[in-house]
Amino acid sequence: MTPSEPSLLVGRDGDVATLRFNRPGALNAIDVPMARAFLATARELAADKSVRAVLLSGAGKGFMAGGDLAVLQADPLQGAADLIGPLHEALTVLAGMDAPLVAQVHGVAAGAGLSLMLQADFVLAAEGTRFNLAYVNIGTSCDVGASWALPRLVGLRRALEIAMLGEMFDAATAERMGLVNRVLPAAELERESMAFAQRLAQGPTVALGRLRRLMRTSFERDLPGQLDAESAAFRACAVTDDFRLGIDAFFAKKTPAFTGR
Repeated sequence: MTPSEPSLLVGRDGDVATLRFNRPGALNAIDVPMARAFLATARELAADKSVRAVLLSGAGKGFMAGGDLAVLQADPLQGAADLIGPLHEALTVLAGMDAPLVAQVHGVAAGAGLSLMLQADFVLAAEGTRFNLAYVNIGTSCDVGASWALPRLVGLRRALEIAMLGEMFDAATAERMGLVNRVLPAAELERESMAFAQRLAQGPTVALGRLRRLMRTSFERDLPGQLDAESAAFRACAVTDDFRLGIDAFFAKKTPAFTGR
């Protein structure tokens, strides 16, 4: 990264918004400017209804090595607040969007990088990627939602093992545990990740948003409460253009061309 380049590169490929962490010399470790840029970008994406999928990636040799420890070394309490505050708010904003979140992961995903990856709806990883939650290795607990996502993805026993031992594991292990959806050859990762995001962006965006929130909040309700939430979500989808297009396409025996509305 040159001094003139931002630490977060934001782009568009059709209906897909792309966010690339861009501190390759530091393995994209999150510093305060990057955290703030991530929050500002999340707010912009949430306000842009033309965004129908979001793709996260990292520049250089890895997805993200975690938080910038120099920030924490200089002032542990203030540094933690300056990093965690915007990151947590950004994830809350992204979780409220209808657009699905896809993570394209290579090289290394450690600490906050792994935590951030866990918040994605879908994860595509390159062969050879290494993962480590790592927080205990510097004497701290986790952040960026890892304690929320890990037990839901792998169960409590395995989540405690990953979090409390701080051991490195590979992409095949991550796939076997359900932390990633697909492991791909490194040369194919970028192309396949964009194709995956584009496929999601062509879907019924409102319905996808309702689905992702229903799944994510299902652990917070009993069955009657979840049935009520499903009923409300279905009714919200039933008044969309995409629902009408989907029904019409079904009877016409055609593939629906969803508009995201």
